[in-house]
Amino acid sequence: GIRDFCLSRGLGDVYKRQGINAEYGGLIPSYPSFCSEKPGMPTFCKIIKNKAYFSRYQVKYRRRREGKTDYAARRKMIIQDKNKYNAPKYRLVVRFTNKDIICQIMYSKIAGDVCLCAAYSHELPHFGIKQGLTNYAAAYATGLLLARRTLTQIGLADKYVGVEKPNGEHVLTKLPEDEENYPRPFKVLLDVGLARTTTGARVFSAMKGASDGGIFVPHKPSRLVGYDSEKSKFDPAILRKYIYGGHVAAYMQLLKTKNPAKYAKQFSQYIKDNIQPDQLESMYAAAHEAIRKNPKRVPAEPKPKYVPKVPKLKKLTYRQKKKRVFKKLEAMAAQVPQD
Repeated sequence: GIRDFCLSRGLGDVYKRQGINAEYGGLIPSYPSFCSEKPGMPTFCKIIKNKAYFSRYQVKYRRRREGKTDYAARRKMIIQDKNKYNAPKYRLVVRFTNKDIICQIMYSKIAGDVCLCAAYSHELPHFGIKQGLTNYAAAYATGLLLARRTLTQIGLADKYVGVEKPNGEHVLTKLPEDEENYPRPFKVLLDVGLARTTTGARVFSAMKGASDGGIFVPHKPSRLVGYDSEKSKFDPAILRKYIYGGHVAAYMQLLKTKNPAKYAKQFSQYIKDNIQPDQLESMYAAAHEAIRKNPKRVPAEPKPKYVPKVPKLKKLTYRQKKKRVFKKLEAMAAQVPQD
C-alpha cells in the first residue's frame, strides 16, 4: 500500500496529508518537489521547512541582512587575546563614497565601536588639494593625514615620522633597534569592509599613506599599484607616479591634445582653478608637507542661520485663543447698531 511505498524509500512521516484519495490511501502531497510522474501514481514532497525548522530559526544580524558587514572578517579583526586583557585592537577603517573618502581609527567595545581619530578627503582643500578628492592620490593623502593626526593625538608624532618624501618603496614602521625604553609603533589592521581587494584598489593607497605617515600597518606590496602578479615583481616607480597624481596628469594631457571638448567637460573644475597637468606633482608634494606641518582639523565655518521668508506664527495657548475669540465677539457687538 501507500505506507509501504513511503517506508521503502525511508520517507516515513515526513509526508503531509492534504486530502483524501480512495485509490491511493488518501495521501496527496502539498509541494511537488521530487515526485513520481507515472500516470495513475500520486506525487509526493518531502517537507523540509516544517514547524520544527521555523521554531529553531535564528534571525541573522541586522547589518548582515542589510549586506553591510562581513562578520567573519570583523570577528577576526576585533577578537583580542585573553592575556592582553582590555588592550584595544585598532583597525584602519577605509570607506569610499561617490564624493568622499573616509579614514578612521576604530576599536571595539561591548557597547559598540569607538572612533579614536578620523580624516576625510573633503578636508584636503585646506591643504591645497582642491579637485579630484576620490582618486588614488587623494586616498594616499587622506591616509597620511589620518596617520599624522593620530600620532599627534597620542604623542608619537616626533618619534615616528614615517617616509617624508614618498618614493613608492615598500617600508614598514618598525621599532628602532638602537633605542632602549622606546615606545612601540602604533599598530592598526586594515579594515576594507566589503570592498574588492584587487591589486591597485584605492583602499590600499589609503593604507600606504597611513603606513608612510608613521603608523604600523602590517601589509605586503602585492596589492599596491606597480605589482606584477605574473612576474611576482613590484615596481616602486609606478606607485610613486600614482601617489603624485601622474596617471591623472597623463590622462589630462592626452585629452587636452586629442579631444579638447571632452577635456573641457571632464576637467572643467581643474580649468576653473587653473590647474595644469604639469602642476599636479608639485601640488600633491606641497599638500604632503602641509599635512605634516599641521595635521589638526580645521573647524568648518558656521553656516548662516536660516531665516524663513514668511515668518512662522507662534502657537497660541488655550487661554490666548479664548481671549482672542472674546475680543472678536466684543468688536462685532460694538458694530451692531443699538435701537
